[in-house]
Amino acid sequence: MIWERIVRTGRLLRQAAHLMVGQPDYDTYVAHMRAQHPDREPMSYEAFFRERQQARYGGGKGRPVRCC
Repeated sequence: MIWERIVRTGRLLRQAAHLMVGQPDYDTYVAHMRAQHPDREPMSYEAFFRERQQARYGGGKGRPVRCC
């Protein structure tokens, strides 16, 4: 029982930390894809991370590269 609470708290802290730096949670993304788009395969973690970094920091698609 206590171990489950520790694990859940750790997951929530990880999710909060990712959101603070603009990195959405991969598990939430996968759950969304399975619920809303069952016909589409979710991106791998690596592809998801690269796509989110690209969206946050720019570059490509006519947007300038940002450093901060």
